[in-house]
Amino acid sequence: MSLGLFDMIGLAASLVFALPLANYAIVRLLAGEVALGGGLLVVAVAMVVLPQYFLDPGRIFRGLVRGLLPRQLRDDDAESGSDGDPVEK
Repeated sequence: MSLGLFDMIGLAASLVFALPLANYAIVRLLAGEVALGGGLLVVAVAMVVLPQYFLDPGRIFRGLVRGLLPRQLRDDDAESGSDGDPVEK
């Protein structure tokens, strides 16, 4: 996964909030509070993972555009042959 400048800035902003939360979660786990520590650790991981893998604005935009365009205007790789020519049915 290649990250652009804005992606790296977004990742850094997520880590600014997620790392202290993860640190507190590990302290709570070591103190014996398994439910609280585990829950906070899951939240800290989700703060970093969700925006990077599931909430990618580019992917969401491409999906919307692909769904709105007519079939003739889409650039589907599955419908083309090995040399790039459309496969006739």
